[in-house]
Amino acid sequence: MLKASERLFNTFFFGNYFYGICAVALSIEASLQQNHPLNHPLWYVLLFAGTVVYYTVAYLHEKKTTSINPRTIWYKQHQQWIKTSQQILILIGLSAGIYLLIQNRSGLQFINGWQLISIFLFPLLALWYYSDAIPWFRRSSLRSKGWIKPFVIGFIWAGTVNTYPSILSAMETHSSYEPDIFHFLLFLKNGMFIAMLCILFDIKDYATDYNEELKTFVVRFGLRKTLFFIIIPLTTIGLGTFLTYGFSHHFPASRMIINTIPFILLIIVTYQMHRRKSILYYLAIIDGLMLVKALCGICGSFIHHS
Repeated sequence: MLKASERLFNTFFFGNYFYGICAVALSIEASLQQNHPLNHPLWYVLLFAGTVVYYTVAYLHEKKTTSINPRTIWYKQHQQWIKTSQQILILIGLSAGIYLLIQNRSGLQFINGWQLISIFLFPLLALWYYSDAIPWFRRSSLRSKGWIKPFVIGFIWAGTVNTYPSILSAMETHSSYEPDIFHFLLFLKNGMFIAMLCILFDIKDYATDYNEELKTFVVRFGLRKTLFFIIIPLTTIGLGTFLTYGFSHHFPASRMIINTIPFILLIIVTYQMHRRKSILYYLAIIDGLMLVKALCGICGSFIHHS
């Protein structure tokens, strides 16, 4: 029998509630870094509920390739709980979304064409990513394109936590959202950081992906080359880009240091990946870097020029 604390721990991570918290934290970070006011609290309720529901539906449709996978076992043992949780979260998410739409209907006039495209682009990509659960779309699923899927996930997450809050903030304040190079760099930083985490996460599924001929980076290039010739160089480039931007815009040293912590931790975790890890390590430590990044960004946003 599992202890109560262990059952709670498994539910928190396997049930994807941690992903919901990470999404909310990253959304708050993005708003603060872009100097937007925080959105209505119901936006964060909607974001949390939507994230948990999306990932739970995705995992429910995963191929049961191994019965010893702890997450597969957990989903099998908690079918009724998952079903009830999904129904509650869908109801909460729909209620929050409808309220926000009604509350900000007068701000719809400030949405231009490209913003409207953005609103529909990210959920469509999210559906396309997991379209392998739909028989007639299975072959076109973005998830089946091993080399591109980490960047698709990063793009979707960046759009969800960067673009949506900005558009909603513009609607709430009856203003126009006009992104510049700074907004683009923040979008790129979020997207690339999460993409690197996804590549690390693919290490867990190496055997399954290899057998299914899914050409992820680790299957195509091997573990060592993936770690030392893809993840670490791209992370270093991302860190260098941030430092260059920060120095050129005279960011305070303390703000620079705080925002470099997630990059350094990502490199440290990458060096540790040559050893076999449990699935909860991936969920708690690797995905936990999203929360660390968000918290560092939030703290850094309160540090201004002296």
